[in-house]
Amino acid sequence: MIVSLLYQATRKLLSIPSALLRSEAAKDAELLVLRHENAVLRRQLAGPVRYKPADRFWFAALSGLVDRRRWPEVFPVTPGTLLAWHHRFVARKWDHTARRRTGRPPTRAAIKSLVLRLARENPRWGHRRIQGELARLGHRIAHSTVWQILHDAGIDPVPRRCGPSWREFLTAQAQGIIAADFLHLDTVLGKRLYVLAFLEHGTRRLHITGVTAHPAQAWTTQQTRNLAADLGHRMEPLRFLLRDRDGKYGEAFDTVFQADDLHVLRSAPQAPRMNAHCERVIGTIRREALDHILITGESHARHVLKTYEDHYNRHRPHQARDQLPPEAQQHPTAVHDLDTNRLHRTRILGGLINEYIHAA
Repeated sequence: MIVSLLYQATRKLLSIPSALLRSEAAKDAELLVLRHENAVLRRQLAGPVRYKPADRFWFAALSGLVDRRRWPEVFPVTPGTLLAWHHRFVARKWDHTARRRTGRPPTRAAIKSLVLRLARENPRWGHRRIQGELARLGHRIAHSTVWQILHDAGIDPVPRRCGPSWREFLTAQAQGIIAADFLHLDTVLGKRLYVLAFLEHGTRRLHITGVTAHPAQAWTTQQTRNLAADLGHRMEPLRFLLRDRDGKYGEAFDTVFQADDLHVLRSAPQAPRMNAHCERVIGTIRREALDHILITGESHARHVLKTYEDHYNRHRPHQARDQLPPEAQQHPTAVHDLDTNRLHRTRILGGLINEYIHAA
């Protein structure tokens, strides 16, 4: 744009003497052309003559002062080349390609991230449903744009027609699921003991119901009755019992829960991930307690596990509950003055586990 304006101004200035004195201006113009040609040739004696943009600019500007019939004699290039240079400089004035973008404006990265988040968190939403949610949030984009974003990310833009995965089902129904599983431990003399544990998915509350060396179906059923009596009003919101296919449970075990309108869900054989919450809490019990204590017998095992159960439910934070223990409903009041609030430590299991609170 600047070059084209400068070219037009140069031609206007050079046309002034031609209007006053046509013949003399033409001669002077020829002399200027020849002098500039000599300068170009001296600059490029080592090779073929190559004109820079400034040279083309100068020749095209002076062409307006020379009779067109004399162009082949005066200028070192053909008249067609000279006219092409002139047209090129004039065309730059009307060339807006550098300032114009064709097509639809690009979608902002934040909108793309929001589309992918909505698709990830709502697998049954199609691209039109996501577009509607974006419009409600104040982001108006075409449904075809949403479709393209999902397609480029490898996500099916249409709603899923099949049912949810096992993991998605457990996440959606977490408040109504209680899971059961057995863990075993060996005493210091090599005797194997079995522990029946239950875990509420929604609150992460742990229930260790009993320890025995002979986990018969009758013993397991009795532990289930004890749990049902302890839960009391908590049994009402529970809807599903999740367990594996271990023969220690039996039909009587399921009947206790079915009497309270719970549906018994059995995981697939050799599929521990289908009962991942229980598997993980069992690993936690081992890493934090059982792997560091020599168990002498059943009574000792009951004491250790009951003590750990109390610590787990009352004090231990959980990431799934925003670092709240299972039995806590809200975070404690923040303490800003650490100098006047001393920490009090409580030793659990002989100092194997420590609990900290601010001393009153």
